[in-house]
Amino acid sequence: MVAVSARLLLVLLLGAGFGGGAWLLYTGLRPTESTTDRQEGRVLRWWRAHRPTRPGRRLAATVLTSLAVFLVTGWPVAAPLAALAAWFLPSLLGRDKDHERAVARIEAIASWTEQLRDTLAAAAGLEQALLATAATAPQAIRPQIADCAGRIRRGQRLSDALHELADGLADPLGDLVVIALLGAAGRQSGRLADLLAGLARSAREQALMRARTASSRARIRTSVRIVVATTLGMAIGLVVLNRSYLQPFDTAAGQLVLLLVGGLFAGAFAWLRRISAFAEPARLLAGAGTELTS
Repeated sequence: MVAVSARLLLVLLLGAGFGGGAWLLYTGLRPTESTTDRQEGRVLRWWRAHRPTRPGRRLAATVLTSLAVFLVTGWPVAAPLAALAAWFLPSLLGRDKDHERAVARIEAIASWTEQLRDTLAAAAGLEQALLATAATAPQAIRPQIADCAGRIRRGQRLSDALHELADGLADPLGDLVVIALLGAAGRQSGRLADLLAGLARSAREQALMRARTASSRARIRTSVRIVVATTLGMAIGLVVLNRSYLQPFDTAAGQLVLLLVGGLFAGAFAWLRRISAFAEPARLLAGAGTELTS
């Protein structure tokens, strides 16, 4: 029974690998279009914000790891567990890239806000200031600022372009800046420069606070790495050095037990990842751009 299930799983994995490769080839050759100006679902926006730097490479590593584990152990349940580990553990054990991107985005918003303040101080209008800072905005948010400037050049209303900018930045501090700009849109606001200066100072303080908090949480991430490394090391050591000790897992009942144990470890690792991550504050303009386009 286990042998038949193993052959069936191997066929399914090979088919999934072929299908994933075909999909990657199709998406790589297909002409891309900007997704800023079209309505996106919540799942797609989450994926764009949290996807790996090289999703194709991680997918290939996941498939190869799953096949290798299956060929070494012969356990059908081990293949999907190894795939989950290969996909999620790099982000758990490596640097906190989500935190680094968030801090970089906050600092970029602060720098861009200061650019807007200085440009408005030179007696430029709000639209002219947005257009002027599009090319010099910090790299972390330059695509979003450039898209906003492009929409303004195409004749879109300033308020609509600002709402879509808030949705593109997807940051609570960005929402505050956009709300300040919306309040000044269509009328002269003599205090806008002072308000932007205050928001820039608040952004710098928030980035500094997050850096300090990250330092205090570094011990949690170190503990997570130790627990994960110890667990994986013990499992690999038993498979390589004492294969006879794991013979009960060759049966169907053993596979069910392995599935239960793997699920418990997956839940524990997910919980460890959650307590070591930052809780982002709620946005004030969440989904503003989507609502306008719907």
